[in-house]
Amino acid sequence: MFVLRNVGKLIFGSGAQEALIELPQGQLYLVRPLSPKGYSELIFKDSAIRIRRTNQDFHYQLVVQRVFEEGEAELLAEEEGEDAEIDALAAERDEKTFLLDEALHFRVESREGGETVFAWRDLSGDNGDLYEFVCDNQASADQVEQFVQVARQSQYERKYRKPHTTASDEDYQQFEFYDENPIPPASPLHSPVLTRSIESVDEMYVKANTAAKREPLPVAKQPALEPEPQKKKGGPSNQPEPESAPEPLEIYAAVSAELHLFDPQPGHFVLVDDSVIATVSEVGQWQYWLQIENNAKSWLGTSVVPEFNPVFDFDYLSFVFNHFSADGTARSWLLRFKDQPTLEKFQEAVMQAIWERLNETKWAKAQEKDREYVLDAFGDLNMEDAPPLGEVEEEEEEELEEEEEAGVRSDNYDSEEDEEAAEERADGEMNSQLAVGYKHDRSFVVRGSKIGVFSHTADNRLKFNTNISKVTTPSGKLMSPKKVMLHSEDRDLIMQNGVDPNKLYRMDIEYGKVVDEWNVHDDIPVVTFAPENKFAQMTSEQTFLGVSNNALYRIDPRLSGNKLVDTDMKQYASKNDFSALATTEKGFIAVASNKGDIRLFDRLGIRAKTQLPALGDPILGMDVSADGRWILGTTKNYILLVDAQQKGGKNDGKLGFEKGFAADSKPRPRRLALTPEHVAQVYHETGKPVSFTPAKFNAGEGAEEKSIITATGPYIVEWDLKKVLRGMKAPYKIKRYQDEVKADDFKFGSDKNVIVALPNEVNMVAKQSLRKPTRESIMGDIRLSSGGRRSSGRIGNDQSGRYKLGRDDIVDSPY
Repeated sequence: MFVLRNVGKLIFGSGAQEALIELPQGQLYLVRPLSPKGYSELIFKDSAIRIRRTNQDFHYQLVVQRVFEEGEAELLAEEEGEDAEIDALAAERDEKTFLLDEALHFRVESREGGETVFAWRDLSGDNGDLYEFVCDNQASADQVEQFVQVARQSQYERKYRKPHTTASDEDYQQFEFYDENPIPPASPLHSPVLTRSIESVDEMYVKANTAAKREPLPVAKQPALEPEPQKKKGGPSNQPEPESAPEPLEIYAAVSAELHLFDPQPGHFVLVDDSVIATVSEVGQWQYWLQIENNAKSWLGTSVVPEFNPVFDFDYLSFVFNHFSADGTARSWLLRFKDQPTLEKFQEAVMQAIWERLNETKWAKAQEKDREYVLDAFGDLNMEDAPPLGEVEEEEEEELEEEEEAGVRSDNYDSEEDEEAAEERADGEMNSQLAVGYKHDRSFVVRGSKIGVFSHTADNRLKFNTNISKVTTPSGKLMSPKKVMLHSEDRDLIMQNGVDPNKLYRMDIEYGKVVDEWNVHDDIPVVTFAPENKFAQMTSEQTFLGVSNNALYRIDPRLSGNKLVDTDMKQYASKNDFSALATTEKGFIAVASNKGDIRLFDRLGIRAKTQLPALGDPILGMDVSADGRWILGTTKNYILLVDAQQKGGKNDGKLGFEKGFAADSKPRPRRLALTPEHVAQVYHETGKPVSFTPAKFNAGEGAEEKSIITATGPYIVEWDLKKVLRGMKAPYKIKRYQDEVKADDFKFGSDKNVIVALPNEVNMVAKQSLRKPTRESIMGDIRLSSGGRRSSGRIGNDQSGRYKLGRDDIVDSPY
């Protein structure tokens, strides 16, 4: 008698996901017909295969789980020691999980003697590598056919993001893969390697090699955006009906280009028309339109807005954007131009349209140096003082060596028992904000009217300390903090509740209670606030900074009455719409606005020393390096990196905080964004455009800023600053979670560990667990836990009553 090893609840708690269908007996092999690593490897001698749901809509897993003879599991545990079960989980010895995607080419083959084989590609293996599940002879033809049908339905739902009940029989044919080579024998006992010559091996798989050479590389490795020859025109069949173009008032640009449409299954752009005219025009008061057509057909029409996530790629002379059709379908398009002057002409037209829409000002009225600044930000620049290439390569080698040392774990604080967790999730609240401590290695996570407190251990773990269950005002009114900042040696938490913008609250963290309510000013609200200087929270400094829509000021809680210091305020007559601020170690101040401009001050109460022009996109978050050299401004779909140090002239070496830039020495901005290929793939995976959380440098007294961390949707994204300065292509790494990342920041004093707040979990992850962006890493391995690894922590209880975390909770390995 065979039994499944009882790991389901240990891994997933009581909320293990529903299995849609299962075949209980078979063998799992990894077959490498073209690899020198060996022809075949038996993974599980006895196993069961099933298809199950994930917590994400329209995503399903193909799961093969090892089956044990009765008593074998207990014997194995005795032989390997008390941690054997945890070790087994960490090594994934008992289960293989695959996201059921069209890219797997999942198929079935029946052989003589009644043997049935399921096969699917090993996406992380070499060309031709396959996983094969050989079904037991007891599996009936009806059971096999039903399993295959559920697999097709699951792939259909993932591809089209809608229920399989909307599919026709013809729709399912695309998941049958009849043009694949025959599935090679799995068992090494009758492997054809034993009887055939090298020549016969080559002949048998020459077709596979030829096909592989014709197939474009995955988007992350593709050297050029060339389509497959057999798909020269036409592309995916589900192309949209074009929207009618409004009558143009003024044409900004009309240029010729190739039109490509992103096909998510192979993961690249497909040429649909090799000659179109792309026209950018003004069609109304601050309204602009992009029309793409040829002499015979109108392909596409859409408003020119920041939300369509424009990305320019000067290496491939291309422009990528996302478009929602009237039926709600989302697609990613690419225009490829014949030369750089044509791309630059089109780029200026698009940027002019977006800039005018956001600023409600004509482009021609902007100063020439401001227009150059805007366009420079969308060009590919190698910034000055870039590190030597050898230095970057050495750091990459060091990262690989450190990867084995990256032992970090995850925990969640919202409950101690499954029943309590269910109750908290039922209340509709989720984690929303994160404050990382500088002084005492603690992190605070806001969840509705609750605050979870975690400590950072010496071995890079998060340890749950306590849950402040009800945050109330001093008068006893329940509140949900909307903005939080640690203060006064991490003893206080400054909060704003979002109800009254003129008030702030101070929570005594040790007491776990809001003890002060401060009225900042009767007529001047608080849009956001920041410490007096970058590391002020490590000291007993009482004052801090705040901004309203048109004022920058100091707040001193020790004042009686209103807490705003009138003598330390700079107020502007016009509404500047300030949105974010940050400070340096010396107390220099950077203030950004929803218009997209950035002002640099050396102190309060005076005019800005430097004003960097607006690119047009609202700036949602700010950070500054401790020395003031580097400025980060986060917009929805890109991050602006500006070098604030002046080069040449009488102010050589000075920062823009101290002296204004001369007209001929303006800063050279750098726009950090995902590459067009990755924008398209992320868009396909999530159904949402890129939307970054406020980007941050790693921080620490005396520490060099090396990395930039942010998130978009379920992805953590980390940029390597030195690679950015060298102008390297895609100088970032990613990690995918199942759930949307709500907040993120580096652990203080290091760039090696990142603290991540998900809707219902809080994780500390090693930076080494992030991977280079490829189709496989962007697609991810959707697991039941939000961390991409099984990390519920319900492995057993330690003596303190907290759940004992197993080695499988360590997130220092690929998906």
